[in-house]
Amino acid sequence: MKVLMFGWEFPPHISGGLGTASYGLTKGLAQLDDVEVLFVVPKAYGDEDNSAVKKIIGASDVSISQKKIRFSNTEHQFTSLEVESNLLPYSTPEEFWKLTEQRVTAQTRFIQTDSEGKLPFTGKYGANLLEEIANYAIVAEYIGREYDFDVIHAHDWLAYPAGIAAKKVSGKPLVIHVHATDFDRSGGSVNPKVYSMEREGMEIADQIITVSNLTRNIVIEKYGIDPAKITTVYNAVEPVEKPENKGFSKGINEKIVTFLGRITMQKGPEYFVEAAYQVLRRTDNVRFVMAGSGDMMEKMIRRAARLGIADRFHFTGFLHGDDVFDMFRMSDVYVMPSVSEPFGISPLEAMMSDVPTIISKQSGVAEILTHAIKVDFWDINAMADAIYGILKYPALSAMFKKYGKEEVDNLQWKQSAEHVHQVYLSALSSSKSTLKI
Repeated sequence: MKVLMFGWEFPPHISGGLGTASYGLTKGLAQLDDVEVLFVVPKAYGDEDNSAVKKIIGASDVSISQKKIRFSNTEHQFTSLEVESNLLPYSTPEEFWKLTEQRVTAQTRFIQTDSEGKLPFTGKYGANLLEEIANYAIVAEYIGREYDFDVIHAHDWLAYPAGIAAKKVSGKPLVIHVHATDFDRSGGSVNPKVYSMEREGMEIADQIITVSNLTRNIVIEKYGIDPAKITTVYNAVEPVEKPENKGFSKGINEKIVTFLGRITMQKGPEYFVEAAYQVLRRTDNVRFVMAGSGDMMEKMIRRAARLGIADRFHFTGFLHGDDVFDMFRMSDVYVMPSVSEPFGISPLEAMMSDVPTIISKQSGVAEILTHAIKVDFWDINAMADAIYGILKYPALSAMFKKYGKEEVDNLQWKQSAEHVHQVYLSALSSSKSTLKI
């Protein structure tokens, strides 16, 4: 089975869980005998790990043979952006976007390419994000005509238009992978343009994969999608070999409690700060680390200062690659207090690193984990009690380390890939049935 897969990022060039999950899934699919993946991103840098895919195609490297691109039997609404700050794939659109409409009609559209017939892509989440999404769909239309494949797989809303374009020109079934919705990113104040793009992808898709039942219910209730074509496939974790001791140590004889993720409303960083204050009222032999970046970072720094705990708080900024696991190796507790988390891979990475973990009940990963403490994101007293208990009682910490590690060791990407493979077969089956009708 040949899979044409559209994503937006691929390691080592990632900004969050989307790229990590896409990479893990391709490695899982590579372990299956009859699956071959052609992975497309807006921009390929040449240093991606392509061991698990047949080929990585950068849309910016594709020469479009005809300068005139036709969109047949459809009319799409696209938008252009005018912003000063960069966008992240899970950011709240209202915080950044000033939208102006640009209509792409069913008539011939002339597009501007370079001398080689290529469209420019940054592969980032900047001011021209929606323009790049539209151009990505144009290149996807060309790829859909030129390449041989059996099924299309589009990761998250950024790639839905590309998946739709490839489906329209090839007639092959489309599977979309919902890693998050705008209801998660915005806290309920959805951007109508993004919502429209998400819903169109969901309606046109032959099959839909959601990363948790939490997300599946949102797709059903908020987007009105038929439950029969939605399948939950949980994310997994990529095993990491422990490096040899390289003289690395945290350098202090104190406990470390870590938050690692985007410092945005969705991730609940303010609840972590408030819980830290409660813990520090009971003990001072602990430091708190907020690793990541985001629009609420400055606010969190000011809040820690007002609470008088700034000397016990550290802000590292965004961590890449091995730095993430170095941070886990220093940590005694990991906390993910997300307000709305479709899944959440970082708790799996923490538990794999022998770190006792506390997660919010409002996360998809809470559906599958047993040996993690689960609290409501808003219950800072329960969160503080859990942190203090793990720090105070070594036996409790040891129990979560042992059984947590055993639990996540059994969550392999190959298992997730096998479930995805079944979704592919369902999409192919439903597509053939439609053709017969």
